[in-house]
Amino acid sequence: MRFPESFLHFIWQFRLFKALNLFCTTGEPLVILAVGMANKHAGPDFSQAKLSIGERTWIGDVEIHLKSSDWFSHGHQDDPGYVAVILHVVYEHDQPIYRKDGSEIPVLILKDLFPEGLLTNFEGLVNSIHTFPCEKLIHGIDPILVNGVLSRMMIERLAQKSDLVFDQLAKVNGDWESTFYHFLAKSFGFKVNEIPFEFLAASLPLAVIRKHLDHPLQVEALVFGQAGFLFGTFKDAYPQKLKREYRFLQKKYGLIPIGVGAWKFLRMRPQNFPTLRLAQFCALLLKSDRLFSKVLEIEHLPELQQMLKNLPVNPYWKTHYHFQKEAKKVEIQLGSGSVFHLIINAICLFISAYGKYSDQPDLINRGLQLLEKIPAENNVITKSYQQAGVSIDNAFFSQALLQINKYYCVQKKCLNCGIGIKILNQ
Repeated sequence: MRFPESFLHFIWQFRLFKALNLFCTTGEPLVILAVGMANKHAGPDFSQAKLSIGERTWIGDVEIHLKSSDWFSHGHQDDPGYVAVILHVVYEHDQPIYRKDGSEIPVLILKDLFPEGLLTNFEGLVNSIHTFPCEKLIHGIDPILVNGVLSRMMIERLAQKSDLVFDQLAKVNGDWESTFYHFLAKSFGFKVNEIPFEFLAASLPLAVIRKHLDHPLQVEALVFGQAGFLFGTFKDAYPQKLKREYRFLQKKYGLIPIGVGAWKFLRMRPQNFPTLRLAQFCALLLKSDRLFSKVLEIEHLPELQQMLKNLPVNPYWKTHYHFQKEAKKVEIQLGSGSVFHLIINAICLFISAYGKYSDQPDLINRGLQLLEKIPAENNVITKSYQQAGVSIDNAFFSQALLQINKYYCVQKKCLNCGIGIKILNQ
């Protein structure tokens, strides 16, 4: 047996076996009236199945195993949750199983009841050495089906990320502005420095920053100080001023900075250095108070792009990538790709999450429609699907591909993917 138990779940759930003239190992005829509902929690694999065994009709649970003896290796004999099992579905029957009252649980053997090609297709997917299991096959799947699956993946991704938003919202007593600040900071980390940016936001409450929005130097001191960059010796006047301001503010608010060692510079282009990202983050905070409220008011993509452009970044960064070394010329504004990254990962997410939270479907749709107007992300993952024949028209579909890759393709959960199921049935 070279397949997981989930393969048999798939066979049972979608009735991909010969269903006529079935018999249990006890010799009784079996008619499957309803396979039941798949159970994703503890307990038998399928509930509310309806079966005719012999001359009686049963409604109850179905348990599925590769071998009958797995009943004992999984400890079901001592679990009261399995007393309502009316059928044991197995690939191989190696041992009879009895209930507490001494009656034998009927067994259906699937081994010779489904097409051999089904197992061959499944093994070809899960044993694939390609970038993703169906890399060599997906080009033959109807694009309408592929797009339908990806649309469901995008909704699933949005739901998962919205749950993270709601978790953070609960930590700050329902303050949407503070929650948006937290996720905006995380997005400014651009994956490589996502974690230290998140730590920074956690260590520096938005309420503290708001008190100093009329004093840009103090906001910059708070951000760079909390990031751990103001504890050295500086030759330039600007970082010296930041250091003096931060010492005072740190004592005033009892702030504990994160370690500077958390930030990553290696193998990065200078324009992506965390110091420059921090300067841009400061500038965005200074450009507009109550950013989340402003985001909710903006309906069109160009306006959102404009909000993230022409930031009042301190002129010091025109000639520096960090505090210790001067550069000839530095582009201090966010590039188009960076702007789209922030809109995708923070703004679209929050518009839709707030729509879900406040029961405003129009906001959920606005977030999704914005993704459809943004160019598709270009990275190693999206390239692999594109090269395999998948059309990626916009960020809606590139985000969906990131979801399906992480939670299905990498984990080889082809049996839970509409594309995988289609390939298996071909």
